[in-house]
Amino acid sequence: MAKELERDLGLLSVVAISMGAMIGSGIFILPGIAMAETGPSVILAFVVAAILVVPAAVSIAELGTAMPEAGGDYVFIERGMGPAVGTIAGLGTWLMLMLKGALALYGGMFYVNWIRQLPSYDLTVPLLELAVTVPGVRALGVTVAVVLILVNLIGVKQTGGLQLIMVIVMLVILSAFVIGAIVRVEGGSYEPFFTEGSAGLFSATAMVLVSYAGVTKVAAVAEEIENPSRNLPLGLLGSLIATSLLYALLVFVLVGVVDGDTLADSNEPMAVATDALFGPLFLVAIVLAAMLALVSTANAGILTASRYPLALSRDGLFLKRFEYIHPRFSTPSVAILSTGAIMILVIATLPVDDIAKTAGAFQILVYILVCAALIAFRERDLGWYDPDFRTPGYPWVQLFGIASGLFIITRMDLLPIVGAVGITIFGVVWYNWYARERVSREGVAVGLARREAGKQYVRDTEAQMERTDRYEVLIPIRTDVSRAAENALLRIVAPVVRHRGGRIRVVRFDEVPDQVPLDTAAETLTEADAEFETRTDELVRDLDVPVEVGEVVSHDTRHAVVNFAERTGADLIFARQEATSRLGTLFGRDTDWIMEHAPCDVVFVQHEDVVDVEEIAIVTDRSPFNDPLKVELADAIATEVDARIRFLFAVSESASEELVETVEDYHAELDELCTSPVESTVLRTNDEIGGLTTALGRADLVMLSTVTHRRLPDLLVEQRSDRLAALLDSPVLLVHSKRTRRGSFLRPIVERLLFD
Repeated sequence: MAKELERDLGLLSVVAISMGAMIGSGIFILPGIAMAETGPSVILAFVVAAILVVPAAVSIAELGTAMPEAGGDYVFIERGMGPAVGTIAGLGTWLMLMLKGALALYGGMFYVNWIRQLPSYDLTVPLLELAVTVPGVRALGVTVAVVLILVNLIGVKQTGGLQLIMVIVMLVILSAFVIGAIVRVEGGSYEPFFTEGSAGLFSATAMVLVSYAGVTKVAAVAEEIENPSRNLPLGLLGSLIATSLLYALLVFVLVGVVDGDTLADSNEPMAVATDALFGPLFLVAIVLAAMLALVSTANAGILTASRYPLALSRDGLFLKRFEYIHPRFSTPSVAILSTGAIMILVIATLPVDDIAKTAGAFQILVYILVCAALIAFRERDLGWYDPDFRTPGYPWVQLFGIASGLFIITRMDLLPIVGAVGITIFGVVWYNWYARERVSREGVAVGLARREAGKQYVRDTEAQMERTDRYEVLIPIRTDVSRAAENALLRIVAPVVRHRGGRIRVVRFDEVPDQVPLDTAAETLTEADAEFETRTDELVRDLDVPVEVGEVVSHDTRHAVVNFAERTGADLIFARQEATSRLGTLFGRDTDWIMEHAPCDVVFVQHEDVVDVEEIAIVTDRSPFNDPLKVELADAIATEVDARIRFLFAVSESASEELVETVEDYHAELDELCTSPVESTVLRTNDEIGGLTTALGRADLVMLSTVTHRRLPDLLVEQRSDRLAALLDSPVLLVHSKRTRRGSFLRPIVERLLFD
């Protein structure tokens, strides 16, 4: 059974990931350092840097739509230029992302230091008899790095929604800064514009290029992007244009409102400008935005950078130990620890400007190789190479990218040049010494075989998942669901499928940490995978209904379930649900998200152990959509297993006869939808929950309505269906029609007042 990879990153997520990776050191750290290199023309340096990134960005967009594989630029270069050049690209990207993360952490701590001066620490290394004084800024940066390393080791998730919120918060704060400061710009601050001439401009351009490394980060998750032919190029180019305009505006304002010497001598330019213009209150907001941006960038740097030694190791180009996945946390622990250790070393030893310049050199090297890789793919006669997006102006755009990259590298300081040349030489030597005998592929030749196999798999999958007029039920299974629970779900829903003439899809959703690429998880077949397929096949033979089995690997199960249901045209999601506490409601339930976003009806099952069904009890609530759906499902089950149906509705003991007659008439209308025997009960009780619990005690299967929870109201007043389900021992189906509107925040309170 092949594992399918879930694409759950939409256009907004692509833009958020890209801009979140770019809006960091580029504006909060580098303007002052770059100002020292070139003067007011630092504004132009940011614009020129964005232009130099365009050839690589559009090349990555084209390659990503042709080969939407996890790994991004490394995969493109390795498949196009061969494993030797791929080794250089993988190592170069790894180092670039580590340096960018280290720059964000080290530079970010200057903003903390702006508010409170941090002391220095004397550290003694006994074995080396060496005493080192570590400035407080570096020490705090190392401390935060250690925390982020631990976070990535245990696999704490990042979410696209959180990333999007952080980007929006930063954009709001930075936009407010521009609007408030631009009116105070002084024209004389921009003269002379080219203080250090063209040499200074190009040196500053090379330094700030690292500000646009978000393009590389998006490429690393190309295989996880939904509709990559549209979202990848739009996301890359849109985020690049928006970020470059924001940079230009912000730097224009910084140069216009801060004294040139002060700005050039500052590692925290936004704090300097804000303190001078707006005072302490807005300064706190800017420091908050800086910390959000820079810590997020550093965390993303560890997460993304650690994927490169993992990918190199899996391809036979690097030490096998980097392929190790921790058995408990399911994260590439060796790759994460190595990445974090190098970042800590950089934070503790290198100046900010050297970190930025060296990271920029590695990034330019990778961009040159990306442009060259696209030319290699285009110039080979490959029938399978059919990208949905093609770079305008080929090959001149790519040739410009290569030539401009080489030109900028030659204008750098000695350290970045030595770094770029050194990693190239090391990559070649390492490949010939270690990897040559372990790989047997060259350039696009293996890409041909891989892509043709991939296209055939996609064709097979699409043919298998083709929508028919049959009733489709999706049973999503988490990896921790027991065999007994899976069997119970199938046995409960099988009569519905037999009655409706449809099929069941049992899909095991395997959620892996963000630190692990999806293709890595998909290629790992465990004993649990084999056991799942075997046990499901055994059960299917006894059900007398068509059942298809699959497995989807994703970083977010709830998104994957909804996307799979939408893609396959499911009519019903039938899933297991554990009883949840009110505290779980406060933090948000996955079941609520699924109900709110699912394209079909949803049923959640609690206490799913069921043997023989003789009576099905439906608690009605005069819901125009949920009640008919409950009746429809109950009647299908009852018809197949020869059971009876009972409607229950609770009213207070003082309820009028008119209300009772109205309920009885309503039950009579529902009875007309059934072909099985139906009994109607209107229960008079002042204790709704207690009365219903007693009345439902003899039922073999209970059906209740459920709607999405509102966090605070449902924390205070629990939903009736939740309270009943928790008290009952018999299997409970919590039914939600796709046409049911989300209740207002007063819903649970009104429900309680009706009986209190």
